Amino acid sequence: MSNYIISKYDPGLLISTGILILIGLVVLASSAQEFFVRQLIWLIPSILMILGIPLTNPKSLFSYKWAIYGGYFAILGLLVITYFVAPSIGGARAWIPLGAFQIQASEFMKAALIILLSSFFASQHVAIARLGIIFRSFVYMIIPSVLVLIQPDLGTVLVLFGIWFSYLLLSGLKLKHLTAAMLILVVIAAVGWNFLLFDYQKARISALFNPEADPLGINYNVIQSKIAIGSGGFWGKGFGQGTQAHLGFLPASHTDFAFSSFVEEWGLFGGLIVIATFIYLIYRIMILGIESENNFSKFMALGTALMISIHFVINLGSATGLLPVIGVGLPLVSYGGSNLLTVALLLGIIQGVCDTRNRI
Repeated sequence: MSNYIISKYDPGLLISTGILILIGLVVLASSAQEFFVRQLIWLIPSILMILGIPLTNPKSLFSYKWAIYGGYFAILGLLVITYFVAPSIGGARAWIPLGAFQIQASEFMKAALIILLSSFFASQHVAIARLGIIFRSFVYMIIPSVLVLIQPDLGTVLVLFGIWFSYLLLSGLKLKHLTAAMLILVVIAAVGWNFLLFDYQKARISALFNPEADPLGINYNVIQSKIAIGSGGFWGKGFGQGTQAHLGFLPASHTDFAFSSFVEEWGLFGGLIVIATFIYLIYRIMILGIESENNFSKFMALGTALMISIHFVINLGSATGLLPVIGVGLPLVSYGGSNLLTVALLLGIIQGVCDTRNRI
């Protein structure tokens, strides 16, 4: 019995996940103690998902279309509810209040979209070149994206789009269709820039090409992030000694700039550990998908790996000034219960639907 239970888990995935969660707790314990206990509370259901879902045979559940589409439309409903009940926090109406806590439906939509697209492309794999199939998958992505954009949350919209476009690439779409899709996206981007984006969002994107402009305004966050990273040296200043975060110079040190806060105290050495652990986690997820025997499992694993990769690249790019700051956290490290639950859900499902090999 014990061997059966152990066989349901991938040690490499669990170890790398645990390291990243621990790093996130270290960041919160140092620079944002008020959020430390909250994150611990969110960790309880998250760990139960990671360890419990593989024992429930989720593969059988996802063989039912009603379960997949039911989850998707339920999260869509939450996104609609968010628009009416969410208070404005930092200029965005994205969090539904639940007592002392808040949930962010847009985070759950990432998981719902991955599950839906995995099932959709697994069943339509042979017919993927048909424009009707591509358009239908686009609709699944664009409807929640519009609801998220009006919150406004540009970062999540880009993640949802990245998930969808990654599935097109994974499905072996023909070059001519990819070219047509790219042209359409250029048109959508132009329309979005002129009619959908707010002025501050445009300013953040424009600031990427002029990093020295407005150091006390639009570029303030990135400049402080670079100072935090650079001042850490190789070994860092030590736990609780990060002046940028503790003196309030580094904004969002527990969310958008958790990586910068960690590197200031643990140095380049700590930063390399974070990067290496993320790379290994993504590698383990992709291996599970590649070695799986059915298309749904492959798409689930690879889609999740790509979602985590998108978060990872955007967050580190924002922290180092290589990409605009658009509010995308670092999975498992940044504070945020909804994102933690979403990643935990996906990691639990992956272990349940893929054929684990128990190799570190």
